[in-house]
Amino acid sequence: MLEASPAALQGQPVSIRRRFKTTMHPNFSSSAFSAFRFKVLALGLLSALVLAGCGSSSSRRVSYETEEFDSTTTHTRTYAATEAQTCEAARRALLSQGYMINAANTDLVTGRKSFQPAAEVHVEVEFRVVCAREGGKSGKRSTVAFATALQDRYGIKKVNNSASLGVGAIGSLSLPFAGSDDAMVKVASETLTDELFYDRFFALLDRFLEGQDGEEPEAPSVAPEAPRPAAPLNPGAPATTFPVKPVPSPG
Repeated sequence: MLEASPAALQGQPVSIRRRFKTTMHPNFSSSAFSAFRFKVLALGLLSALVLAGCGSSSSRRVSYETEEFDSTTTHTRTYAATEAQTCEAARRALLSQGYMINAANTDLVTGRKSFQPAAEVHVEVEFRVVCAREGGKSGKRSTVAFATALQDRYGIKKVNNSASLGVGAIGSLSLPFAGSDDAMVKVASETLTDELFYDRFFALLDRFLEGQDGEEPEAPSVAPEAPRPAAPLNPGAPATTFPVKPVPSPG
């Protein structure tokens, strides 16, 4: 058999050149070999691009792509009460479960609670309730309560630090000291969407709302200031007269 053209085998590994020298067909020209080599390289490049595209598309996928906005019952409930009554019941419901209230008024209540599910994991849940007035066709006053819970997860991260001590008396001697500090950093944040979680909260809110007996929460009253006693009127003191000495007339 004839050997392949040296120009066609230039740049190829030694094993490939030896194989072509022993097995190449005599009619296999250098131009045909170049075309074959181009097809192999193009096929490999195309495969790499396809794999890269699949990996990038999966990494770009995020959780909010599953939002369908088809349910309005997970985070909302309607109550036959005023905004102040509904938010007051929500405040008491959160307080009864150990939440620390950050803000509370007639249309907004926020609270925060801490959890420790593992030794090096810290979780905080911030609960927010918004009370909005809603007027029905029957003319009865009602309120819509919107509840949202945000969960923040923290983990312990070790930060290495080092310091050196220079001793000038004996020269440039440095004694390294190494240590590590533990810092709590946020590693995840997610809005809770469990329907059972919100069902339990709204059921507890309803219990506290029934305990109010339809009464508006009273604002803190301020006792009226007692009138000050009027100062007694003192009668005017009698005028005091002084005798005037007569002056002798000249003459």
